[in-house]
Amino acid sequence: MNWLEFPDTKQQIDALANSVASRLSAAIESRGNAVLAVSGGKSPIPFFQLMSSMAIDWERVTVTLVDERFVAPDHPDSNAGLVRQYLLQDRAAPARFLPLVREALDIEAEVAAASRDFAAPDVAILGMGEDGHTASLFPGAPELSAGLDPAGAQPILAVTPQTAPHRRVSMSYAALLQSGSLILSVQGAKKREVLDAARRAVSDTLPISHFLAQDKVPLDVYWTA
Repeated sequence: MNWLEFPDTKQQIDALANSVASRLSAAIESRGNAVLAVSGGKSPIPFFQLMSSMAIDWERVTVTLVDERFVAPDHPDSNAGLVRQYLLQDRAAPARFLPLVREALDIEAEVAAASRDFAAPDVAILGMGEDGHTASLFPGAPELSAGLDPAGAQPILAVTPQTAPHRRVSMSYAALLQSGSLILSVQGAKKREVLDAARRAVSDTLPISHFLAQDKVPLDVYWTA
C-alpha cells in the first residue's frame, strides 16, 4: 500500500487525475484500450470534471462503475447520472460507458447482465464511508460475506445495505482484485480515524480493511483533511 497525503482537496484531485490519466494512457499504449471503474456520490464530482478535460484517447476507454444504487438512470441518486453529467463531457465524451443498472426493474437480471459484461478495470477508484464500507460492501449487509470472498466467482452482486437507502449493485472484492491498480480517495479527519483502525486489523466490521491488507493488487491511498 502506498499512502499519499495532500494539504488540500485541490492538490489531491489534481494528483489523482494526473495519475489516472497516466495509467489509462499506459494501458492504451500496451494493448489498445483501457477500462476505468469509478465510484459515485457527490465527492468525486470535481475529479470527474477534471478528468473530462484530460488529454487521453477517450475513444479507447471504457468507463464503468464500482457500484450503483438500484434506481432508474434519471433518478437523482443514480451514480450513472453523475458520470454522464460530469465525466462523459468535453474530451471524455467519446468514451464508452458501461453502467451497472440499465433499468431498475429486476435487480437479479441487472446483476446477471453486468456480470456478463464485466471487464477487469485497469484502474478502479474506491471511496469509503465513515462506517468503513467501500464499493457497496456495507458492514452488516446479508451479502457481505459473499462480497468479500476473495475466491468469489461472480464479479457483480446485489447488496442490501442495512444503514443506507436503496438496494445496490456492486463489484465484489474478488472482481476488484482483478484490477490493474486500486486507488482509494478519502477526505476528512473522521475517515482518517476509520482508515487507521482498518489498517490495524482485518475485520468485516470495516470492509475497507480487506483492501488495505491485501497484497495482490497495488493500492494507493490519496488522503487529505
